[in-house]
Amino acid sequence: MSVTVIATITPRPERFDAVREAFEQVVPLVHEEPGCELYALYASKTVLVMVERWADAAALNAHGGGATFTGLAARVQDDLAAPFDVQVVRPVPAGDPAKGRLA
Repeated sequence: MSVTVIATITPRPERFDAVREAFEQVVPLVHEEPGCELYALYASKTVLVMVERWADAAALNAHGGGATFTGLAARVQDDLAAPFDVQVVRPVPAGDPAKGRLA
């Protein structure tokens, strides 16, 4: 069963661009990780949001403990205004099933 994650990254304002660029650099590497079904970066003016879907919990755990993610986390840790906010979420059935959840 797929695992969906919403991760919110809050950089310090003066380091926003550097943190965004660090994430942009690792996205292609994460796309190649086993079990990665979706790893999509979104941005507002103050936060970055990573929408992730993994084939299963084992794939998510491997990502979280892998060199790509741990290296990224170490690289940006001093540039953050708050720790990563990582939420594992499930769809809530409501409305049209085709429009009410990530495909």
